[in-house]
Amino acid sequence: MKTIAVPQFGLSLNSQRTALMKFSRPRKTSNIFLLIASFVIVSLILWNTNSFFKKFKEEERYKMEIWATAQSELLQSSEDRDLGNLHVKIFQNNTATPMILVNQDGSIKTNNMEEDAVSDPEYVQKQIERFREENTPIAIDYKGEHLATLYYGNSEVLNKLKYYPIALLLIIFLFGAVIFFFFRTNKASEQNKLWAGMAKETAHQIGTPLTSLLGWNELLRAENINPAITSEIDKDISRLQTITERFSKIGSLPKLEPADIVEETRQAYDYLKLRSSKLIHFSFHSKVENFPVLLNRSLYNWTIENLVKNGIDAMKGKGHISIEILPDGKYVQILVSDTGHGIAKGDYNSIFTPGFTSKKRGWGLGLSLVKRIVEEYHQGKIKVLSSSKEGTIMQISLKSLGSS
Repeated sequence: MKTIAVPQFGLSLNSQRTALMKFSRPRKTSNIFLLIASFVIVSLILWNTNSFFKKFKEEERYKMEIWATAQSELLQSSEDRDLGNLHVKIFQNNTATPMILVNQDGSIKTNNMEEDAVSDPEYVQKQIERFREENTPIAIDYKGEHLATLYYGNSEVLNKLKYYPIALLLIIFLFGAVIFFFFRTNKASEQNKLWAGMAKETAHQIGTPLTSLLGWNELLRAENINPAITSEIDKDISRLQTITERFSKIGSLPKLEPADIVEETRQAYDYLKLRSSKLIHFSFHSKVENFPVLLNRSLYNWTIENLVKNGIDAMKGKGHISIEILPDGKYVQILVSDTGHGIAKGDYNSIFTPGFTSKKRGWGLGLSLVKRIVEEYHQGKIKVLSSSKEGTIMQISLKSLGSS
């Protein structure tokens, strides 16, 4: 008996992972540096703004003290005394800071406040309390005698400056959110490219031994080997060719052709039924015949295969799988049901996210690929129609051929 050497082939996943890590290290370092630099810049801006606010507040108090001094001179002057233009200019220049002057006899004088509002004593008292919280009142004395008390609030400019750091933080937060989503989207795009590249490389690597298998099978036929053996090998080769075609189409726009959705679903159903455990009971029902849709047969079969295998995993290899096709106006609904343990309602959308899996040994890529095949390539919809402890129903919706 001759010994046939089987060629070894495969992807060097360790080397690809190492290359990916080397590529991601500088990017990660630059992101950390950018984050630290942003934090330092924001801290400096906030510190500088706070310092400017304090300085501006001190200057405003100094102006109020000058105003209080001028007011003291005014209160002590006689009616015929000439104060000169200095005091008048001091009074006229203060047009921004709201003030309430409470004289010794209890009379109140306001400045830079709404005239209608100051006529309300309750409103004036509330403003006095607010001014007292914002700034320390200034006592106006002359030669030991208390003449009045000046209450003043923050000017409009100072109030705006006070809220400036909050507005700045909000802008920085929004800017940071935009950067975060940009990097997240960029990372997802890089991951998609990586998976697409690995898939195409896998298809390329499988192609070489697949060609050799075709040649070896022809040699076996020439040696008058049992035809049943070579026939089964042909089936396995055909299966490998289908897998290769699927992987080669990842990352590229597949070609869609008119096809009968009922017939294509039935073929996928028959293939899976023959190769599944006898503990799995299959059923197929269709309430529509010859329903044409634009379809990529290979990718659609992969979709049905993924949904059925997920159902079998959920049932732990024992239960009932049902495929039902229903008309829905211009659409057709393909329902894949199982009697598994069900899906938590909060995970209805998460199960289609790349990396999400409830299996101990799973990559979480099956349903994400199914969603991409159905929604991006075939312009259809896929969702969890219902799920409970009694089982799960997955629904695919596809538009009929020629409908707008």
